[in-house]
Amino acid sequence: MSSELDDLAGAVRSVIERRWSPAALRAAIDSPSGFDGDLWSVLCEQVGVAALAVPEAHDGVGAGVRALQVVAEELGRHLIPSPFLGSSVLATTLLAETDEAELLAGLAGGERIAAVAFAGEDFAARPITAAGGTLSGTARFVLDGDLADDLLVIAGDELYLVDGAAAARRHTPSMDPTRRFAEVALDGAPARLLPDRASAALARALDTACAVLAAEQAGAAARALEITVEYTGSRVQFGRPIGSFQALKHRMADLYVLVESARSAALAAGDALDRGDEDAALAVATAKSYCSEAFSTVAAEMIQLHGGIGITWEHDAHLYFKRAHSSSQLFGDPAHHLARRELTHS
Repeated sequence: MSSELDDLAGAVRSVIERRWSPAALRAAIDSPSGFDGDLWSVLCEQVGVAALAVPEAHDGVGAGVRALQVVAEELGRHLIPSPFLGSSVLATTLLAETDEAELLAGLAGGERIAAVAFAGEDFAARPITAAGGTLSGTARFVLDGDLADDLLVIAGDELYLVDGAAAARRHTPSMDPTRRFAEVALDGAPARLLPDRASAALARALDTACAVLAAEQAGAAARALEITVEYTGSRVQFGRPIGSFQALKHRMADLYVLVESARSAALAAGDALDRGDEDAALAVATAKSYCSEAFSTVAAEMIQLHGGIGITWEHDAHLYFKRAHSSSQLFGDPAHHLARRELTHS
């Protein structure tokens, strides 16, 4: 961690500590947009989180993947719903390879939200096709797709820009209420072709998004373990805190190793992408698969070690558990990335 990254982490953490709480999380989940717009505005205006991936030539910071990971790790610790991953990371990284100055400037300020709709495996109810400057088809599981002002749509090997108002969009609730997905249906929607080779650009953007998601998973896993350790230090059974029993000590020690290893894997992927390493894709696949499994394990143990309170609606344990499982499937499950890792390694 450089001093600049430490300062960025501290700035994000300071905003969260002042404005966030378990009650705020539940209020955000229940809101029409699914996130706290005021908190997002403060993060964009005071910290500049939405501008990190935007090139400096377009009023952005032009920061690397590690800076994006720092923000994601802090947001992940508190399961904060926001357009950061879908708009400020995936969509902005994809768009940064184009020359859309006005759109990038809007994303940099956080005033606009962009979403990426593509028809990969299990993502398309109806393949997206282009004809005469229009697009038709349906994409599912689009991050923040129903909230986006602008849609970046992949059709074949081409990238198109579609006004969000030109699409029929439907919020599709999932098991994880802290992550917002939508189904985006296009029926002859006017679209503007962007000068880019979409498949290669999307692959690079997805690698960045996976590395950032891995850091978010590591941050959430770390906080889940902290909450569990705090609880086992205060919960008394047989006249002593349950955390003093050797069996539980061993379990939490194992979880600590998982958390630290996950964070190392995530940051290694970010460093590899920032350096432009030839094996960066291998590092990303390793991080995504390992962090997914580590967070899922920690979240499951969080519920077990809390006992009965861990399965109550009022406690945050079930939210960490749900985020762990939804994040493990997002952008490819561990099996997908393990297969990709073997292919890349060979």
